[in-house]
Amino acid sequence: MQGKGFIKFMAILLGIVCVYSLSFNFVTSKVEKDAKAYAKGDLTKEKAYLDSMSTVPVYPIFGFDYQFCKGKEINLGLDLKGGMNVTMEISLGELVKSLANHTDDANFNKALATAQTQLNAGGKDFISLFVNEFEKISPNVKLADYFSNQDNAQQLKANASNADVKNYLSKEATSAIDRSFIIIRSRIDGFGVVSPNMQKQEGTNRILIEMPGVQDKERVHKLLQGSAELQFWQVYQNEEVYSIMENINKTLASTLKDTATVTTVKDTAVKGKSALANLAKKSTTGKDSSDLKTKELSKSNPLFALLNIPTYQDEKGQPALRPGPTVGWVAQKDTAKVNSYFRRPEVVSIIPQSFKFMWSVRPMDGTKVFELYAIKSVSPDGKPDLGGEAISDARHDYDQKGKPEVTMYMTGEGAQKWKKITAEASADANNKKSIAIVLDNAVYSAPTVQNEIPNGISSITGNFTVNETQDLANILKAGKLPAPARIVGEFVVGPSLGEAAIHNGLLSFVLAFIVILVFMALYYNKAGWVANLALVINLLFIMGILVSLGAVLTLPGIAGIILVIGLSVDANILIFERVREELAHGKSTAVAIKEGFKHAMPSIIDSNVTVLILGVILYAFGSGPVQGFATTLCIGILSSLFCAVLISRLVFEGLLNKNANITFGNKATIHAFKNIAFNFVGRRKIYYTISSIIIILGIIFYFKNGGLRLGIDFKGGRTYIVHFDKGMDTEDVKAKLAPSFQNEEIQVKTAGADNELKITTTYHIADQNAGADKIVEDALKAGLATTGAKYTIESNQKVGPIIASDLVSSAYTAILFSCLLMFVYIIVRFKKVNYGLGAVIALFHDVLLVLSFYTILDGVLPFSLEIGQDFIAAILTVMSYTMTETVVVFDRIREKLAETGKDDLYGEERNTLINFALNSTLSRTILTSLTVFFVLLVVFIFGGESIRGFIFALLIGRVIGTYSSLCISTPIVIDLGKKHA
Repeated sequence: MQGKGFIKFMAILLGIVCVYSLSFNFVTSKVEKDAKAYAKGDLTKEKAYLDSMSTVPVYPIFGFDYQFCKGKEINLGLDLKGGMNVTMEISLGELVKSLANHTDDANFNKALATAQTQLNAGGKDFISLFVNEFEKISPNVKLADYFSNQDNAQQLKANASNADVKNYLSKEATSAIDRSFIIIRSRIDGFGVVSPNMQKQEGTNRILIEMPGVQDKERVHKLLQGSAELQFWQVYQNEEVYSIMENINKTLASTLKDTATVTTVKDTAVKGKSALANLAKKSTTGKDSSDLKTKELSKSNPLFALLNIPTYQDEKGQPALRPGPTVGWVAQKDTAKVNSYFRRPEVVSIIPQSFKFMWSVRPMDGTKVFELYAIKSVSPDGKPDLGGEAISDARHDYDQKGKPEVTMYMTGEGAQKWKKITAEASADANNKKSIAIVLDNAVYSAPTVQNEIPNGISSITGNFTVNETQDLANILKAGKLPAPARIVGEFVVGPSLGEAAIHNGLLSFVLAFIVILVFMALYYNKAGWVANLALVINLLFIMGILVSLGAVLTLPGIAGIILVIGLSVDANILIFERVREELAHGKSTAVAIKEGFKHAMPSIIDSNVTVLILGVILYAFGSGPVQGFATTLCIGILSSLFCAVLISRLVFEGLLNKNANITFGNKATIHAFKNIAFNFVGRRKIYYTISSIIIILGIIFYFKNGGLRLGIDFKGGRTYIVHFDKGMDTEDVKAKLAPSFQNEEIQVKTAGADNELKITTTYHIADQNAGADKIVEDALKAGLATTGAKYTIESNQKVGPIIASDLVSSAYTAILFSCLLMFVYIIVRFKKVNYGLGAVIALFHDVLLVLSFYTILDGVLPFSLEIGQDFIAAILTVMSYTMTETVVVFDRIREKLAETGKDDLYGEERNTLINFALNSTLSRTILTSLTVFFVLLVVFIFGGESIRGFIFALLIGRVIGTYSSLCISTPIVIDLGKKHA
């Protein structure tokens, strides 16, 4: 074996990286355990303890603080942790209307409405749909007449063609989505969500948001759907505010008697020195100075114990107030306390009415410290000096020295106001003032005005990065045109449901892992223990890589890991069965191992590549739980190849060097599957008949049941999981709910036990008003109240009609694209079209069989058989089973053809060859199938209700895939191939 040193080095390096990545979980777990012991059930004390530890070094040797470690631990998905998953959609229709100055032209508005209808039906690009529809309705009218104006003259000329207008609208739509993403992200950061996950859904106008631990739906709705409000304010300078801060501090000291032990200062006050000198001593330049906690200082200087006044040393070495708009630095964990001080009645009375305190939108670079600004409110009505409507455009740019800057363009009216504001701010040459750029009451930037700006074109410079100027340009454009963001899909999981999912997921994981270890040890004896060692290392690598990549672990993700572990046994079984063949030919153990690895490699590579291709497709076309499954599947396949092939080979060679006795079976298993000569090819017409009967029955039941039972993923609607204090009759609950839902369609099913119900409805699903969710939830609660039972809503999910139509088209695309890729791969790999056709026909055969079983068994089994995203994931995984099995047989056929020196065989010779290939690989096929089947069975029994339908599809798919590879895909090659040379 070549490159042993490099493989050992990579294995050790990867192992160290994985152990390091996983170590953060143990560190945070210890801190949280200490917090629980300290709090003794008091959640407030527990949170206060964790807050106090946020900047305390807790990681041995490296000295990482708790907050850093928390950010590095494994991310649990909502189904394991509880929280909200929200899909936001940016209303491009309203954006286009706004860009056209809300024209009342009938044809224009008709084109908009039609484009929205087409988008709802599964269309992709709203701008293209709108332009195409407008040109149909008004073929002789120029779109530039609606969109070109004085403010956007540089981007869109009055004589621009419709193609130019389309390009302009597309850029504005992309910009609107980017701006919304930034605004929503800053709002979520301000909401205090731990480890939020946000991503733009490429090719659409949607943003996906995961907020672990969040349960307050109404607050999240208001937070995410509120209109962005961009404002420009004059600000007070630090020296103008210090005396007021000092007064607030004295007032608080005289009124507060018991102050919590919180401080961010380095030194206590020193007698004989000025207050400013004391402040200078404890001031930092942005570091979170929580080194000491002095209770006495908290009592004598409540405000200054939390808030550091920016100072510097003057030419004489004396402390002086730092010039500029920043009036204080406060650690993130103390901002709420400072806010509460400012809201106290005795403090409000001494703060001038022209003052408004606002925080920076994010901490200073490399710190957890926020800046405090004192906004100057000079208008009698309290309005800002200028609003976002004054901005016509803003662009990321570079100054003459090549440094990033933002160029801002004002409208005509805005330029006049801007001239007046900038003249006032720059009037004193020795004391240039700043103007704060504020969005959602958070200060994004407070640049100093150097000169009056008369023409409405301003350059905002500073120590910016390119990303920062791009973000600021987007922020400045945020108030320019309204593009409302609406929640079109959401999924809420209660914490108790998450805890149950973790328990079920871990239980199924441990049991499945034990099943595999026991099977390999019993069946392959000492060689089985080598495989088990590789499996343990593989598990370490998979978990470590997931954590290091920041991937989110979900319940389907755990199912994916379990499945990968089951499939990784396939490589070992392929190798061990080939080794046993070589041993049967009388070869020595060392030679047999070498030959076994050599002959098994083509099959291992082909089977894993096909599964990897399908994993990539799942990730590309899926979302949420499907992507979680695909992520673990792809990582697991790569890790399994490394462990099963390379690491196990190293272990075998180490054992051989020590002259160890390596056995590949025992008396009960060593002769299993020997001398089998089953006539698969001769009986293929029987198998075709069996499959045809099942598919025909599926079609009959399809029409009998009124079609497939689509989940809300594919038809839109809302689903609630409701836990009752006693068993409930589903039909009775449905009857009680019907009046509240105005007799619209309702489905009520058990979700595991009879006191756990799954309630699905399409009531108000097309209603885009902000209050629609509350209307539906109120109707649900009103109906449930009539049942007379106590209940809790454990989770709820909403899928809008647009998302549903998109998911349907994505599902079709994923399946068809998978078949195409498999077809191409087989042709390229085996250089025979009939092999590719046989494989693809088998794939469609498997899909039809799974769908047939779903229609036949719908309503018979005690769990849901809905067709949703997870079902599509199951279908694609079933396809991967078939391809894995099929290419192993094809590889054996190719190997035997190479031995004969012929390109192909025909007639009875071909039948004999295919039967030989099927029978010689039968041991591997059956063993792998049984291993994966029992693993899935464990997950099915213990994995919990939420993935039971998904695992059921995989279970029947495992059986169908095995049957198909033996009885359909390979024999069908004969019927598609030539009968004569």
